[in-house]
Amino acid sequence: MSQREVQWERMFPDELEAAFEACPVVYLPYGLCEPHGWHNAVGMDAIRAHECSCQSARAHGGIVAPPFYWHCHELGGYGTWANKRVGDVRPWLSAIPPWLFLKNICYHIRAVDALGFQAAILFSGHSGPHRLDVPVVLEIMQAHVDVKLYSMMSVGTDIDRFGDDKGLGGHAGRGETSVLWAVAPDCVDMSRMDDGRAPNFAMGDYNDLSDRRAGEMMVDDIVAHFGAQAKTLMAAYEAEVTEHTALTYDDVEGIWESEIRPRLKDFASMQNPDEAPPADSRWFSNWSVPQGRVL
Repeated sequence: MSQREVQWERMFPDELEAAFEACPVVYLPYGLCEPHGWHNAVGMDAIRAHECSCQSARAHGGIVAPPFYWHCHELGGYGTWANKRVGDVRPWLSAIPPWLFLKNICYHIRAVDALGFQAAILFSGHSGPHRLDVPVVLEIMQAHVDVKLYSMMSVGTDIDRFGDDKGLGGHAGRGETSVLWAVAPDCVDMSRMDDGRAPNFAMGDYNDLSDRRAGEMMVDDIVAHFGAQAKTLMAAYEAEVTEHTALTYDDVEGIWESEIRPRLKDFASMQNPDEAPPADSRWFSNWSVPQGRVL
């Protein structure tokens, strides 16, 4: 028996209408292409978010939006970290600055609200300082839209199913590797891990202890969590929303200019750490937060 299609871009209009009527929940998966060790596909972050979202939609209902593969990197703390953990090898990044990522989120929210979704779960496999900023943007947008919003800005770095007290290994560690192994086994090749190449391409710890079964249990935890969140969000929508009016593009621009842009200077993702990459590093040119038009 074939699985029910839940991917927005692969569904026919009648399938979308039926799925929407059954469960008006949308998943918005985020990530980027970024170094994750030599043994993991570089699209790990978005792949994990997208595949976990699909499993949740199949289990509980809903529609999964196309994954957004452009995410925060290079600037500020991201650049300092990358200089240390990636070095000057070609990083294969699909990076954009934080203000552009956050503004895109505003437009994604506008789009799903305009369609009449009752709940939107924003789900990112890529973590970093922006994890503190996204809730602020969502709180601002929530005051202007009817769709109820929830976000989780990491996948595989905060749910431990190993049971040995070693931890998940951080970025590109055994936690993230195990989740990717569970949802996209063709994107993990453990034979590539220990080949002596330097630097380690941002690989985390305990990867030799990565476990596909542990990853599957972690995915099950994520799916159960989002099922519960979806019910809570839809109940809130039903209780609060009596008449729906969609935002226009001009409305979003106004919200951005009046409520979000003035706060950018305080956002965690827009701060320069004390330590800059060396001037001859590939990470130096975009490290400093630009002033003027952005802030």
